[in-house]
Amino acid sequence: MSIGGSGYKAWLIQRVSAVYMALFLIYFVAGWLVCAPQGFADWAAWMSSLPMALATAMFFIAMLGHAWVGMRDVLIDYVKSTALRFALMAGLAFSLMALGLWAVKVLLVGNL
Repeated sequence: MSIGGSGYKAWLIQRVSAVYMALFLIYFVAGWLVCAPQGFADWAAWMSSLPMALATAMFFIAMLGHAWVGMRDVLIDYVKSTALRFALMAGLAFSLMALGLWAVKVLLVGNL
C-alpha cells in the first residue's frame, strides 16, 4: 500500500471516518444516559449547543464520506460495465448530496 496511491486515501478516509463515527456515537449514547432530555426543549437545547452542533455536522460529513468510499469501491469491484458503473456512481453521488443537504437543513432549522 503506497502513500501516493488512491487506494491509501480511500483506506484512510474509511478508517478515520469509522473511528470518528464510533467515538461520536459513544459520546452521544453516554450523554443520553447521563442526562437524558426530558422533552423536546431539552433535546433542542442539547442539539443546538455549538459543540454538539459541530460534532453532529462532522458526524454527517464523516458518514457521507464513509458511504461514498465504501459504495464506490463496491461498484468499482463488482460492476464491470463502464456505462452502468458511471450511472450508478452518479446516482450514488446525487443521493449522498441530497442526504447532505437534508442534514444541513435539519441542523440549521433549530438554529435559525
